[in-house]
Amino acid sequence: MKNIDPKLYQHTPTVNVYDNRGLTIRNIDFHRDVAGGDTDTRITRHQYDTRGHLSQSIDPRLYDAKQTNNSTNPNFLWQYNLTGDTLRTESVDAGRTVALNDIEGRQVLIVTATGAIQTRQYEANTLPGRLLSVSEQAPGEQTPRVTEHFIWAGNTQAEKDHNLAGQYVRHYDTAGVTQLESLSLTENILSQSRQLLADGQEADWTGNDETLWQTKLNSETYTTQSTFDATGALLTQTDAKGNMQRLAYNVAGQLQGSWLTLKNQSEQVIVKSLTYSAAGQKLREEHGNGVITEYSYEPETLRLIGTTTRRQSDSKVLQDLRYEHDPVGNIISVRNDAEATRFWRNQKIVPENTYTYDSLYQLISATGREMANIGQQSNQLPSPIIPLPTDENSYTNYTRSYNYDRGGNLVQIRHSSPAAQNNYTTDITVSNRSNRAVLSSLTSDPTQVEALFDAGGHQTKLLPGQELSWNTRGELKQVTPVSRESASDREWYRYGNDGMRRLKVSEQQTGNSTQQQRVTYLPDLELRTTQNGTTTSEDLHAITVGAAGHAQVRVLHWETTPPAGINNNQLRYSYDNLIGSSQLELDNAGQIISQEEYYPFGGTALWAARNQIEASYKILRYSGKERDATGLYYYGYRYYQPWVGRWLSADPAGTIDGLNLYRMVRNNPSTLVDISGLAPTKYNIPGFDFDVEIDEQKRSKLKPTLIRIKDEFLHYGPVDKLLEEKKPGLNVPEELFDRGPSENGVSTLTFKKDLPISCISNTEYTLDILYNKHETKPFPYENEATVGADLGVIMSVEFGNKSIGNASDEDLKEEHLPLGKSTMDKTDLPDLKQGLMIAEKIKSGKGAYPFHFGAAIAVVYGEDKKVAASILTDLSEPKRDEGEYLQSTRKVSAMFITNVNEFRGHDYPKSKYSIGLVTAEKRQPVISKKRANPEEAPSSSRNKKLHVH
Repeated sequence: MKNIDPKLYQHTPTVNVYDNRGLTIRNIDFHRDVAGGDTDTRITRHQYDTRGHLSQSIDPRLYDAKQTNNSTNPNFLWQYNLTGDTLRTESVDAGRTVALNDIEGRQVLIVTATGAIQTRQYEANTLPGRLLSVSEQAPGEQTPRVTEHFIWAGNTQAEKDHNLAGQYVRHYDTAGVTQLESLSLTENILSQSRQLLADGQEADWTGNDETLWQTKLNSETYTTQSTFDATGALLTQTDAKGNMQRLAYNVAGQLQGSWLTLKNQSEQVIVKSLTYSAAGQKLREEHGNGVITEYSYEPETLRLIGTTTRRQSDSKVLQDLRYEHDPVGNIISVRNDAEATRFWRNQKIVPENTYTYDSLYQLISATGREMANIGQQSNQLPSPIIPLPTDENSYTNYTRSYNYDRGGNLVQIRHSSPAAQNNYTTDITVSNRSNRAVLSSLTSDPTQVEALFDAGGHQTKLLPGQELSWNTRGELKQVTPVSRESASDREWYRYGNDGMRRLKVSEQQTGNSTQQQRVTYLPDLELRTTQNGTTTSEDLHAITVGAAGHAQVRVLHWETTPPAGINNNQLRYSYDNLIGSSQLELDNAGQIISQEEYYPFGGTALWAARNQIEASYKILRYSGKERDATGLYYYGYRYYQPWVGRWLSADPAGTIDGLNLYRMVRNNPSTLVDISGLAPTKYNIPGFDFDVEIDEQKRSKLKPTLIRIKDEFLHYGPVDKLLEEKKPGLNVPEELFDRGPSENGVSTLTFKKDLPISCISNTEYTLDILYNKHETKPFPYENEATVGADLGVIMSVEFGNKSIGNASDEDLKEEHLPLGKSTMDKTDLPDLKQGLMIAEKIKSGKGAYPFHFGAAIAVVYGEDKKVAASILTDLSEPKRDEGEYLQSTRKVSAMFITNVNEFRGHDYPKSKYSIGLVTAEKRQPVISKKRANPEEAPSSSRNKKLHVH
């Protein structure tokens, strides 16, 4: 196996240290980047308040700095209210944020680090309590502006006819207004329209006069219409310009084919056929351009090890990627066997990339090939090789090495290409007070870095002379690449209420006029126009096919005359690599349009195309993202600087990816991918070719539970229907999650129930919700012993050859210990309406029995209808006084597992703990009165003594 020396990883475990409450107070990592070399012990320290809430965390770098400078702050400080909601968050990267909730737990006030104030207004308590409006006041503004306003449907017959009763029908937001026109019975959106704010207008929906609000909007309305089958699967979608996509599925609910009908034209096939293995693994797909892609997998791990793309007409192999993984799944080499080995200046140039990691799995060295005349990487794209190269002197080898500090900041990139004399070093200056950092060309003094960021951690200068400005929500508002006393060149943006970009406008001054390029982002459609003064020189519709199999497919349709050298309605099939980067573009006949390869952390290393015009219309590049004229990649929630290997702003999801809020994909860009700019968590599910992104947190750091997944792999509906059909893909019960509108073919699901912050109580409560549907009342904030009797389920646990009934806190006392060495860990992955329990095999001392519970809140089924992966609740009860009420939360930390032992984490080793499958049955109705304290629990409560049989 290449690039792996076992000595590098010897004696480098991850160690967690716990206090007597079971809370993690130290995370210890051992860093080594040279086999056999010394290790650097890196300790991350945590502190908790008296109630067990995490109050501060500090990484090894800032801890060392604090020893010599006591003014150095921890990475994070938190304060909480009496119900456990976070009141104040103070981050050295993202600044200080204050948030207040009302008595119902709804957010009513946010004060951001930049001083912006956001308030939320709700219906009166006599009504359902729905959100009515959001107001914002920027620093320096005298009065707040209403930036969001909801108009809710009534109960008229017309509204009922479109299933709109009780739904919002118009949502005025920061980009304009969205109108909901029709819903299906399964609450899928059948028709929805969007109007954008007029240029020069700001979102301000104060008052109730909609006719006044309409004057702020552009007159054009963009409507998207969809149809669904009875299971909620998308059948057709017609975009705002009348182009229709059609999808078909096999009996297992997997994509079988897709078609596109451009407005006023005939239908054309996009995906002709797909073949899956018995386990649901994609084996072969044939596209409408006559190109076939075949997949191969490692038998032991089911990791993808090969992707071959060939033209059917002449069997020409166009791309043949071979992946090699290390034992933990890091990519150590990628070879394209469709490309020839070349020779130039006494070097052998193999079409292969190799990667080497340190003991923390950070990339420290990479090799590959680049264009011989490429020069130093910057924010500018290199010129492509035109036409596609056939000679030997186009490419050369390169080697890159990466250095990081003890806080995980990339501080140096060394590039070496001796044959082309392309050798350079990129230095990055990190603040001495935070993880904020910039290129050394902006400053080489760590004490001056903070001046290049605002209080919220947003970078204010991209390159020397290039200013950045941000809105009150921490979204990039404008980039000024060229500043002039008169009119400057600029690129500015608008975003919707969900933080996704809805408009991009680039303006350049040309003599006495202004050239403007405008992109309007709509579902599966981008409207791209170019104006010179008042004259429209280009009107382009870029249509994205949402279900295109392995490829990303776009159609370029010009309303104006297309440029010379490119056909109107050009189909562009983009074939990517394992992290989603577009490497090969083919036309509708399977002929090569362009080829591109990338450096680790992004940036183009090799780019060739058959002509310059076609090359200039490539939209998606590194990681499948759009590259703006600024050189920044737009990921959704953030912008990325590939020439620095860092995000432009702090992570809005907080500590979801650790204490460093600027680090890109844990410094492992060859293996991990970030879907939306929030987290690099990528779950390649065995037997499937899709990914699930989860805001996954440790038990001590509760954050909102969000799941993101492509629509074609999502099944959302009533839990009993999901259990009956067991369709391949991710199955999410509507009893637990709300599904937001689809964006670019990706759905976001948000947990919608209050759960008690207790491992066993949240498991009981979750199972009760799933068994009894929407009948479960909101969590009553009672003390734990009084909760179970009012729930409608009784839990049992199967530990291999032993069964425990009526499992509860009181059941797990020492008289029932130990489970014994004979207990077997032969536990299946939990299905919906099930969970897992971990319990100590042999008692280690007096007192309570150490255990942990989790309930399945979503599952992945294979084609065999068996569970291939589970998402479980992962909540632990904080320390509290006897009889003190339990707290509740919707910020449910989640754990994604593909085998039951992954539920152990670092806390429950197999040598000491058994895993059992939690099942439940409905409790028979009993008449009971509310108890004042746990000692009065009746015999029918969940505190009935456990029995083992």
